[in-house]
Amino acid sequence: MLTILGFAMIATFLVLIMMKKMSPIAALVLIPALFCVAVGQGAKLGDYVIDGVGNLAPTAAMLMFAIVYFGVMIDVGLFDPIVRGILRFCKADPMRIVVGTAVLAAIVSLDGDGSTTFMITVSAMYPLYKRLKMSLVVMTGVAATANGVMNTLPWGGPTARAATALKLDAGDIFVPMIPALGVGLLAVILLAVVLGRRERKRLGFLTLDEAVSQEPETVLVGAGGAAGDSDRTRKTSGGAGTGTDVEPEAAAHRDADDEGFKGLDPNRATLRPKLYWFNAGLTVALLTAMITELMPIPVLFLLGAALALTVNFPHMPDQRARIAAHADNVLNVSGMVFAAAVFTGVLSGTGMVEHMAGWLVGAIPDGMGPHMAIITGILSVPLTYFMSNDGFYFGVVPVLAEAGAAHGVSPLEIARASLVGQPLHMSSPLVPAVYVLVGMAKVEFGDHTRFTVKWAALTSLVVLCAGLLFGII
Repeated sequence: MLTILGFAMIATFLVLIMMKKMSPIAALVLIPALFCVAVGQGAKLGDYVIDGVGNLAPTAAMLMFAIVYFGVMIDVGLFDPIVRGILRFCKADPMRIVVGTAVLAAIVSLDGDGSTTFMITVSAMYPLYKRLKMSLVVMTGVAATANGVMNTLPWGGPTARAATALKLDAGDIFVPMIPALGVGLLAVILLAVVLGRRERKRLGFLTLDEAVSQEPETVLVGAGGAAGDSDRTRKTSGGAGTGTDVEPEAAAHRDADDEGFKGLDPNRATLRPKLYWFNAGLTVALLTAMITELMPIPVLFLLGAALALTVNFPHMPDQRARIAAHADNVLNVSGMVFAAAVFTGVLSGTGMVEHMAGWLVGAIPDGMGPHMAIITGILSVPLTYFMSNDGFYFGVVPVLAEAGAAHGVSPLEIARASLVGQPLHMSSPLVPAVYVLVGMAKVEFGDHTRFTVKWAALTSLVVLCAGLLFGII
């Protein structure tokens, strides 16, 4: 019964948010509360929620101060050169912009933290997508999938969990997987090319006037456009804005208001050009400390945010203004994380997760034992979407490894195969970082889910096939 109710709860949540019948925060709170009562454990709902909040509180704190930190870095102009550099590379070509999104997300993902990756990627790319009226779900989908592939780095979390759960060395798991993960990353780039070409067909082929691309306020003109066209974006080829290849989600984000390049306004009062190298050094030091695990990430961002505010805005009114400017993002993201704590708390506390995992493992025929690595790879795609990484790697993977060992399958193969589902995992409603992504990009979570799931699942299967082809899995 718990197995059925567990799947029903997840399905109800996904259907309601994708159909936009409920907001994600309301759905994350009310649906698990109702199902908790349905399984006869309503009296324990408070305990489950408190446990869930306690587990996610450090994550919420990290996100709160990380948003303030990177918000300040954006305000003072740290990422302005990055945006201008990407713009010069993209040349206002939608295909190049989408590819640039994938490359930037992959590079920034080297720090091992999804929230940081999404904050930097969205901060850099959002103005381009808005100015060109591109689909924002393309940005969030490509960024999340690229980050999912890179999330398998030993310091990213899943590999370390698999190594801990099976008592293996993280390097022995990850290093042989590099070729397969490389193919997965190439698949993301190819996906970006396909989606970018679709956007180019919808919007037209645009070029950047090189004469003005060096200026902080970028001017977009059509091929052969005159300087007097600096405030207009012209299509030089391609269909109208409602081409037949447009995803349904795209229309939802073609707002009439063009916010332009607010982040590149050279006259904004918050710029601190004399402190540029201090801010760059502080950011590098912060990311280095995260990778080396010098301190817990929430503590690092708390210290970083305090130092960034104090040095860049020594006057109290200016500090209050910067905090207020980013309060909406902080409230939206932290609220979503604590709402997700209700969902995960009920899912774990009632025993639904354990019963769902046990049912799936028990459904595997005995004759499939020698192929447990392949089965693990396939199961990792839906299970890491419906479960937290902790639940999957510490609850399910050891059972799969034990079943595989009985048929001569190495635990290393099981561990490597368990990483396959990470491209999809990064868009799971149970991953706090995804709320940073959709919140900063101003995309509905349901739109992001509907658009991304198919592409992320396909990327996961590409990684699995590459692992089999190279004899890794």
